[in-house]
Amino acid sequence: MKNTVTTLQEQKNNGEKITMITCYDYSTAKIMEESGINIALVGDSLGNVMLGYEDTLQVTMEDMIHHCRAVSRGIKDTFLVCDMPFMSYQADVYDAVINAGRLVQEGRANMVKLEGGVEVCPQIEAIVKASIPVCAHIGLTPQSINSFGGYKVQGKTEAAAKKLIEDALAVEKAGASMVVLEGVPAKLAKMVTEKLTIPTIGIGAGKDCDGQVLVLQDMLGMFDDFVPKFVKQFGNVGEVMKNAFSAYAKEVQDGTFPGEEHTYAIDDDVIEKLY
Repeated sequence: MKNTVTTLQEQKNNGEKITMITCYDYSTAKIMEESGINIALVGDSLGNVMLGYEDTLQVTMEDMIHHCRAVSRGIKDTFLVCDMPFMSYQADVYDAVINAGRLVQEGRANMVKLEGGVEVCPQIEAIVKASIPVCAHIGLTPQSINSFGGYKVQGKTEAAAKKLIEDALAVEKAGASMVVLEGVPAKLAKMVTEKLTIPTIGIGAGKDCDGQVLVLQDMLGMFDDFVPKFVKQFGNVGEVMKNAFSAYAKEVQDGTFPGEEHTYAIDDDVIEKLY
């Protein structure tokens, strides 16, 4: 069944959990589609795990469009969400709408995601008016790490918790169809989820959100530069890859690969005529 804004909302209404995983390329997108994951998120985390940046602040619109379009070719029923990168929407509403439109038109995204609460509501409202669905992202917002002083859990004090609730209600009122809660205490995330009519997707926000998201490379053990507390490795693909690379190198060096079964034949009389 095709995942849409409507079906995702119905999942929340019916108490069915939503699954989201980051995705950045065609071949992985095909596997994700076959696995029945609801949402593929082309996150600006590609800056870290695909491009080797220290943070997400260096990611450009061209980066996002390139990877989003690749993922779009590998999926049919999976819903495709694409992050708006740093400074593609913060400066003004006009830029936000234009850049959101590029992610849909050029990147083939079904929805765009942007970080922030009350302060980005004018952008959310304008993008939605342009018929582009929006996923908000509040709590720990990686594009704001310089303001936060690092990757820190948000909403732990009374004032911070009230601000998070205010942000959640504001982005819903502005027209967001979904909201990611990152790095938020579980009880607070549960409260927010109960207050909102739109789905919440948690990452480091406990089990009571309407859905969960993880970075692909984190959940598969492929990225160990930094492993957050909330990550669970559902497979050690990184180790499998290392073993495969080592085995390949050894067989090439030993001369056992390629074997006879991996080569193409030619008649000996053809070869003899070449001498």
